[in-house]
Amino acid sequence: MTGILDKKDLEAKADTIVERIHTYLDAGKKVFTSSSFQSQSLPLLHIISRVDRDIPVYYTNTGFLYPETVQFADQLKRDLGLNVIALRPETPKIKQLDTAGRFFYASDPDHCCYLNKVQPLEPVLMEHDIWINGVRADQSSVRAAMAEEEPATHGCMRYHPMLGWDSKMVYYYRKYHDLPEHPLEAQGYQSIGCEPCTLKAGEGNERNSRWFGMNKTECGLNTTLVAGGN
Repeated sequence: MTGILDKKDLEAKADTIVERIHTYLDAGKKVFTSSSFQSQSLPLLHIISRVDRDIPVYYTNTGFLYPETVQFADQLKRDLGLNVIALRPETPKIKQLDTAGRFFYASDPDHCCYLNKVQPLEPVLMEHDIWINGVRADQSSVRAAMAEEEPATHGCMRYHPMLGWDSKMVYYYRKYHDLPEHPLEAQGYQSIGCEPCTLKAGEGNERNSRWFGMNKTECGLNTTLVAGGN
């Protein structure tokens, strides 16, 4: 990583996001965010803590998450004073098996993601107006095609404040604000999801370690829950 980013420039970008979220709130919009509680999630969570710590921060404890991720979520809830809310899948794990007795993550990962990630969040979208979503354009071609603001499903609007940020900006924002890193990052993990579908970092894009060897790059939150998504 070469070149040091100016702290004032990053703060100006963060201030713009703060102002935008305040605009939604001042207009009476019901706002929430979702988080995977990875190191890359920290700038947005920190910015949200500067706006209103009552803004709900949802994540789904799928039952397949690394214990370190759940512990990290609890740590950030304490350290940043966040309103973290853990969702649970409607379908118990014992019923997430195919006819051969295999978990869906092995035989039908798209359906597994629907049950464990998409379905639990759908009622949240129905109850809110604005979904603050931390996708970045440099993470995948799907995300690169997104706009800063676009319709989600269930009448909700997605706001992507981090779309123009990259990993270097995330690194320096965390550095300037002394924000922690996910405990598995030091072990070589860069993109951390459910344990069965996550490997240590490989070549190329940071998300290449997710669903390795499968024709899959997204869990559905950023495809199925986009208006017009599949």
